[in-house]
Amino acid sequence: MFSQGQLFFAGFFVVAFVIIITISYRKDLKLHKKYYKGSLYVLLGFLIFIGLLFVIKKFLH
Repeated sequence: MFSQGQLFFAGFFVVAFVIIITISYRKDLKLHKKYYKGSLYVLLGFLIFIGLLFVIKKFLH
């Protein structure tokens, strides 16, 4: 389905992309801690809300 060159390029691209994203995240880590301090609680609340919707759907069916 894919040639060997395409598979090699895809693998190289994924590895390079992950490395670049990791380096960028580490550089911005101090800013993330400063500006997104309570974002974990927002994510937790969102996941709980979605879970409650599934529970309500299960009991009403």
